[in-house]
Amino acid sequence: MTTARTWAVALTGVDGHLVEVEADLSNQTPDFKIIGLPDKSLAEAVQRVHNACKNSSLDLPRRRLTVNLSPASLPKQGSGFDLSIAVASLAAGGALSQRSVARTVHLGELGLDGRLRPVPGVLPAVFAAARAGFETVIVPSGNEAEARLVPDIEVRPAATLSQVAVWHGADVEVMESDPVMLAGPLSEPIDELDLADVAGQEDAVEALIVAAAGGHHLLLSGPPGAGKTMLARRLPGILPRLTEDEALEVASIRSLAGEAVRRLDSTPPLESPHHSASVAALVGGGSRVVRPGAISRAHRGVLFLDEAAEFSRVALDALRQPLESGSIEVIRSGLTALFPARFQLIMAMNPCPCGNYGARGSECVCPSIAIRRYATRLSGPLRDRVDIELHVARVSAVRAMSADRSAMTSERARARVVEARERACARWQGTPWRRNAEVPGARLRQPDLRVAADARAPLDRALERGALTLRGYDRVLRLAWTMADLGGADRPGRDEVGRALFLKRGYTS
Repeated sequence: MTTARTWAVALTGVDGHLVEVEADLSNQTPDFKIIGLPDKSLAEAVQRVHNACKNSSLDLPRRRLTVNLSPASLPKQGSGFDLSIAVASLAAGGALSQRSVARTVHLGELGLDGRLRPVPGVLPAVFAAARAGFETVIVPSGNEAEARLVPDIEVRPAATLSQVAVWHGADVEVMESDPVMLAGPLSEPIDELDLADVAGQEDAVEALIVAAAGGHHLLLSGPPGAGKTMLARRLPGILPRLTEDEALEVASIRSLAGEAVRRLDSTPPLESPHHSASVAALVGGGSRVVRPGAISRAHRGVLFLDEAAEFSRVALDALRQPLESGSIEVIRSGLTALFPARFQLIMAMNPCPCGNYGARGSECVCPSIAIRRYATRLSGPLRDRVDIELHVARVSAVRAMSADRSAMTSERARARVVEARERACARWQGTPWRRNAEVPGARLRQPDLRVAADARAPLDRALERGALTLRGYDRVLRLAWTMADLGGADRPGRDEVGRALFLKRGYTS
């Protein structure tokens, strides 16, 4: 039989699709063609496969060789198909067992000398193979650690093409070579920072706990040195630990981004892009291979935008859709990739260009029009999606130099957050929501969940005055439910609504 087939995986976002790699020989002038909607890097696989086979003492058949990647309608990107193309081609010529290669998924890029190079996205690719029912997958040795994170599938790491060929019955000498490791950064657990290190910011610490308990977005404003960044970087440490499935989701995105994943990390991720970041850096994309941006890498964790007013208006407005939907869609010519993006947003900004407006003991030199213009750099629709807006003042010298540590540690705060989330989960059981921030406002205004009229009176007045939009009204209700969960109350009262209204817009009842 002159036709052989094996399997590879094409990735669109974090979704893997099994691709059947067919190789067929015909009695015509020797040639080597790849069809089935390959991109440029795949078209170059012809030369890589030819040289890798020659330098591994494996002879490709001297006939017309056609490799088809099926389904042909699915775009294929990257060099991760090299190994499957080489294996199918060798099996079509009889050098390898056709039955053996047909039962195996092959992933990896070939070097001209026959070495196997690691590729990004192996973790979601192996997941796709396991879901499709395959029992064996061969990956480059540099991807072994992340591939073994997937249960219920046999992972065979290989350093060279000759090693793979021997597994499939070839009679060649195995070429010895050190494994090629992934060139991307190593995905390491972030250092946990303790809330106890925060001095003199009790209100801000409590707001951070409220944000963690309900999954609310947070805007911190205040002069430089007030502790905005210090607070924001401690949010991941008080969030509930990721479950195994959630940790695998996060690791899959890290793998797609080109990071070397060695282990699962249960701490929610923290992404903090620089304010000069472009829209593509936040959203994701790429000219040849679509990669996740900072928004997707913050999935199940925290996206922290320091100096938020310095980001471009277009980049900030790109956040609006993923904040609502929990996903981001990257559209390129002939390709649409969907990445998960369910994160908590924290933004920090100065009150004015010089940063001293309203700061005790400091003089602001900004004209009033510059202060107003600076405040409007965050668009109204984006601010409307932020649940908590908090002004953070500088700590006095007496409190800063005090040896007393805060009584609220990250461990204690996490215990409060977990307990509040358990109450919310019990209330929303049987619905698609788990956190108060995810619940539609229309549901909170229904009779069975409606807050008593006297308790919501300050909120109704703010809506009537135009101080709040209806979306803002609903966000205050969500905050009030989170306050009730933290306090162990069955339903928000006037006190919870008043505190929630203050956290949302700074209004008091």
